Amino acid sequence: MTPRGLLFDFDGVLIESEFAGNRQLAEWLTDAGYPTTPEDSMANFMGLAGPDFRKAIEAWIGGPIPASFDAARDAEDARAMAEGIDAVAGAVAFVRSLPADLPRAVVSSSPTRWIRRHLDHIGLADAFGDHIYSGREHVTRGKPAPDLYWHGAAAIGVPIEACAILEDSPVGATGAVASGGHVIGLCAGTHCAIGHDARLKALGVQAIAHDFTEVARLLGL
Repeated sequence: MTPRGLLFDFDGVLIESEFAGNRQLAEWLTDAGYPTTPEDSMANFMGLAGPDFRKAIEAWIGGPIPASFDAARDAEDARAMAEGIDAVAGAVAFVRSLPADLPRAVVSSSPTRWIRRHLDHIGLADAFGDHIYSGREHVTRGKPAPDLYWHGAAAIGVPIEACAILEDSPVGATGAVASGGHVIGLCAGTHCAIGHDARLKALGVQAIAHDFTEVARLLGL
């Protein structure tokens, strides 16, 4: 497929935040008395945000989230915002190689403040213009609903069926497939363990890429 527009998930697609974030979450849960590995965290929580994220944690621990959780998460987010998170290998070069007239947007569960901070950190502050969209801020239903992809496609003026979508998480892939776009399951981040590609493929993504060179080949870019 040669797309008329590109929609990028952010965490785990453009920046290496998924493994670090899930490792920190697993450590906190373990210290709080709920033994959790980073792999457990990624399998159960990756790609979720807001109420869905909290509900998944409560289901995992079998009860309400301890009161100290929010302070711990806020401290970790503040650290990441201050230090910045590096790019997934090949992501910056791929984005910079795109034709200047190819419409593109970020469609992420993270808040726009987080996205813009880390785009600036990896040197892509100007790469998407105003087309940075958050499932928390721009639609009523975030991922795994398809609404955010429809919103992003409409904003860049490209029918969703003519858009390619890069997603790394099962939650994101579920919504992206439901949207009707051409979905590439990207397994380039350090959080993508053996079998991650099969998990995404089982959700209906049209193709799997293990690096951005493969993404470019799949899209004829």
